[in-house]
Amino acid sequence: MKWILLGGVLGVLLLYPSLLAVVVAVLVAVLGKPVVIAFGVGLAARPAVTRRVRGWTP
Repeated sequence: MKWILLGGVLGVLLLYPSLLAVVVAVLVAVLGKPVVIAFGVGLAARPAVTRRVRGWTP
């Protein structure tokens, strides 16, 4: 499913090249905020952390 979505996004960017500048500007603005980066890393790491912590509880 994610490959279909990625293909759709790339297709739209190929049809409308000016959108690429907008997407890049939004990404730069989001990645410039450390709180957003920390939140994203936390969301990505949560499944791995919960699997490890599960073994610690009785």
